[in-house]
Amino acid sequence: MKQTIATEKAPKAIGPYSQAIVHGSIAYLSGQIPLDPATNLLIEGDIAAQTERVLENLKAVLEACGASLDSVLKTTVFLKDMADFPTMNEVYGRYFSQHPARSTVQVARLPRDVSVEIDAIAAILA
Repeated sequence: MKQTIATEKAPKAIGPYSQAIVHGSIAYLSGQIPLDPATNLLIEGDIAAQTERVLENLKAVLEACGASLDSVLKTTVFLKDMADFPTMNEVYGRYFSQHPARSTVQVARLPRDVSVEIDAIAAILA
């Protein structure tokens, strides 16, 4: 059985998808972009600011699922420009004390022309 997760502490979905789906003891989170959850508008700032906002959004959805950053098993990072990797990686490293598996890819374009999007799969905390 799957459960749809939605929280006001993260941006509303901008399409026909859920913020997350929980199935059994695993949470599957949709990609987050640097939207301010209070306004659903893009934040201003460079790749560091955008990455921080994305990770704060993921953190909020994880908490709504009964998970946390420490229970993340895998992330996928989508970058508009791989030249942003070192800065994104530095911010990302501050959020994860236990480093999950990760893929990072450069893509031609992201929703709303942002510089970074990150999704996650996490274990639900007991």
